[in-house]
Amino acid sequence: MSETLHVLVVEDDPNVRLGCEQALQLEDIPVAVVETAEQALLRIAPDYPGVVVSDIRLPGMDGMTLLNEVRRIDPDLPVVLITGHGDVSLAVRAMKDGAHDFIEKPFSPDYMVEVARRALDNRRLTLEVRQLRARLQCRDHLEARLLGNSAAMMRVRQLVVDLGNSAADILIEGETGTGKELVARCLHDASPKRNGNFVAINCGGLPETLFESEIFGHEAGAYTGASRRRVGKIEHARGGTLFLDEIESMPLAMQTKLLRVLQERSLERLGSNTPIPVDCRVLAATKVDLKALADEGKFRPDLYYRLNVANLLLPPLRQRREDIPLLFEHFLLQAAARHDRPVPSAGEANTGPLLAYDWPGNVRELRNVADRCVLGIEAGFPPFGTQVQAGPHAQPLAETVAAFERSLIAEAMTRCGGSLARAAESLGVAKTTLHDKIKKYRIGESP
Repeated sequence: MSETLHVLVVEDDPNVRLGCEQALQLEDIPVAVVETAEQALLRIAPDYPGVVVSDIRLPGMDGMTLLNEVRRIDPDLPVVLITGHGDVSLAVRAMKDGAHDFIEKPFSPDYMVEVARRALDNRRLTLEVRQLRARLQCRDHLEARLLGNSAAMMRVRQLVVDLGNSAADILIEGETGTGKELVARCLHDASPKRNGNFVAINCGGLPETLFESEIFGHEAGAYTGASRRRVGKIEHARGGTLFLDEIESMPLAMQTKLLRVLQERSLERLGSNTPIPVDCRVLAATKVDLKALADEGKFRPDLYYRLNVANLLLPPLRQRREDIPLLFEHFLLQAAARHDRPVPSAGEANTGPLLAYDWPGNVRELRNVADRCVLGIEAGFPPFGTQVQAGPHAQPLAETVAAFERSLIAEAMTRCGGSLARAAESLGVAKTTLHDKIKKYRIGESP
């Protein structure tokens, strides 16, 4: 959990409030205190990292009403009620209404601490289960969006799960067509800011003369032609995610201004001196070695280190060839549905050229080939002909054959629901042989 669990004490009597606060502090239990239920409700939200200990008798809203309001916000948030002498019947009713426990005045500090500890343990378990479920749902969702059974793609999905729920700015690196924007959207969808805007900016597609206005916005009259106020991309991303694609293309002058915004988390529109808070997560993507560019003086090193809080490297398609058959089949189905055409048959005999090709355009190129096949523009799987040749990244024959075999085995295991016997029968090999090859290729293992 990102925040330390604590006890929120709601008590209008200053002596009792101070006694509760000191008793919890002496036991190293984080504590916050307020005088009224109204003040407490300003702090409480779903997944609140703590528990509530409240007196029933309060000025304004009483403890029973507070209990009902808290349960409306988060039904699993423990509320412990403090009752005065003669209020036991009220406490029993509160337990029926969902109170976690009650403490009768006068009470010893040790007893209050014991009750608070039990409530905190309950809350900790609840939040851990919620986070685990969210991570599992995120992982299941990612497997449908970031396709691939290779160790490299399993690692990418795990990093998205691990980094998605954090507030860290992330630098996404990968060649053209590896899916950097898709990964950025997955990170946004896995973050607490998922309900905010996802604002994507192609830093290489904006004219330098318009860059500052587009990014930071401007006031009416800020320059000739600025007839009215414009909210910039960063401001539009408030409460969400700002995605800076092709960050290496950003002009150096704009890099300086962006660095200042990221450090101070505020900006000023062109023509204004009023600071505007910036509350967004920043994801940047590059297709080059940004560190090398910074070392050459072509990119600000301080901005590089500011963006590179966490790093996510996307593998090129040639380094995860075993994923190609699965991806190609997926793109064929998508293209057939999009163009209202029948799905061509991509049999095993056609998989060899797919695996042997170098794929300089990566996943984007593979998708385009699937589109052309569905449209009947070119025949064959894939329609490269003589393009399948040794290139600067081409793999040796043994590695290509191994990737082909690995992909067939992974495909068979998926098709057979993980059954070794059924997969061995479909491939026409002995179970022991298949088992050895699965171990050799580490199929199904987490990275």
